[in-house]
Amino acid sequence: MNAPWKPGPLGNRDPFAAFICDESALDVLRPVVIEMGWQPEKCNKGGLRNAVQSLSISASPAILMVDLSESGDPLNDINGLAEVCEPGTVVIAVGQVNDVRLYRDLLASGIHDYLLKPLSASQLRDALTQAQAVFSNPRNSDGEAIKRHLSAAVVGTRGGVGASTLATSLAWLFSTDHRMPTALLDLDVHFGTGALSLDLEPGRGLTDAIENPSRIDGLFIERAMIRANDNLAILSAEAPINSPLMTDGSAFMQLQEEFRQAFEMTVIDLPRNMLINFPHLLTDVNAVTLVTEMTLASARDTIRLLSWLKTNAPQAQPLVVANKVQTGAAEISKADFEASIERKIDFAIPLDQKAASNAAKLGQTFADANRSAKVGQTIGQVAKAIVSAGEDDEAEGDHASAGTSLLGKFDLKSLLARKEKRAAVSAE
Repeated sequence: MNAPWKPGPLGNRDPFAAFICDESALDVLRPVVIEMGWQPEKCNKGGLRNAVQSLSISASPAILMVDLSESGDPLNDINGLAEVCEPGTVVIAVGQVNDVRLYRDLLASGIHDYLLKPLSASQLRDALTQAQAVFSNPRNSDGEAIKRHLSAAVVGTRGGVGASTLATSLAWLFSTDHRMPTALLDLDVHFGTGALSLDLEPGRGLTDAIENPSRIDGLFIERAMIRANDNLAILSAEAPINSPLMTDGSAFMQLQEEFRQAFEMTVIDLPRNMLINFPHLLTDVNAVTLVTEMTLASARDTIRLLSWLKTNAPQAQPLVVANKVQTGAAEISKADFEASIERKIDFAIPLDQKAASNAAKLGQTFADANRSAKVGQTIGQVAKAIVSAGEDDEAEGDHASAGTSLLGKFDLKSLLARKEKRAAVSAE
C-alpha cells in the first residue's frame, strides 16, 4: 500500500483505478478522472471486497481509490487490501462513517487520505492532486529520512542484566518524549521479551523475514510490524524452540535498511551471540549501550566487548550502563569496576524491584511505568545521551563530507587521546 517512506515508480502500472459502491459517487468521480487525464473505465462498481479480488490477479495501480461503505471492519479489510497491493500504491479510502478515531487509524495503517461521502468534484480533485504529488518528489523525502535516521544497539554483558528491559524502555522514550518514529528490533528470536514488555503479541513478521529475506520491502514492514503507539513499531518473535536459527544475517541487514527509510530511530535488542555471529549488524549503528552489573564476570565481559567494538564498530559510541546497582552490596565496588574496564561508567541504574513489579503488572515498559522514580529518570538520561551521540555523528559526518577531515569515522575520545600523545612526543 502507500508505505509513507518509499513510494515506488509507476513502471507499467495503471496510473489510477477506483472501486466505488454507488452510482451517484461514480457519477461525480468520472468527470474528475477524465479531467486528470485518466481513463473513466478504471472507475469500477463495487467496494473494497471487489478491489481485493481484482488486484489479487492483476497489478495494482499507482493511485487506488476504494469504497469502505459496505465494509463491516474497515481496518481489518484494509490489511487484506495491503496483501494484494504492490509497494508504493497510494490508497485513498472513501466512506460514510464520520469518526475521528477511524480516520486516524486508517492513516496510521498506511492510507493516504479518507474522504467522507457525499463526494464533491473539488474534494476529489484536491485528493487526487495530492496523491499525484507523492510521486512527483519522492527522492527528497527519502533523502531527508535517511539523513535524519539514528540507530542504537543494546547489548547485555551477561544474561539477566536487564538489556531487553532497557531496550524496550529506550524505544518507548524515543517514540514518546522525543517524538521520533521508532522501530524496535528484538533479535532474541526464540526467547525475546520485547513484545511481552509492551503487552503485545509478537506475530510472525520476524520469522517470515528470516525465512524469506527477498520479501522484505516497505510493504512488508508496514504489514509485519506490530504497532505499540503512534510512533513505535516492534518486530519480534517467539520462534519454536525446536527450530534452530538458520540465516546468514541478510534478513537483518535488509530490515535495517528498510528501517532507515521508514523511521527516524532504530533500537536493536542485540543478544551477545547475535553480535558474535553477525558483526555487520553494527555497521551503521551510532551508539551501543552495554548493560552490565557490578560483578567480576560482567567486568571481564565489558572489557572484551569494549575491545570488540573498538575494532569492529569504531563509528559507534559506547555507553556503559550499570544496572540493578545496590549500594554497599555490589560484588565489585564502582571504583574497582571502572579501574578494571579503564573508563567511567556512564550511567548507574539502581535496583528497584518494586518498580519492576509495577511495570509488569501494568503491562508497560519499565520507563513508562516509573517516570517519576529515580530509575525512570536515569533511563531518560540514557535516551538523551543516545540521541546526542547520533546528532554528534551527523554533525561530524557533514563536516567530513565537506572534505575538511575524516573525524566522523573515529571515536572522539580516541582522537583526543592521540592528539595528547602527539603533543607529548613533540614536547620531548
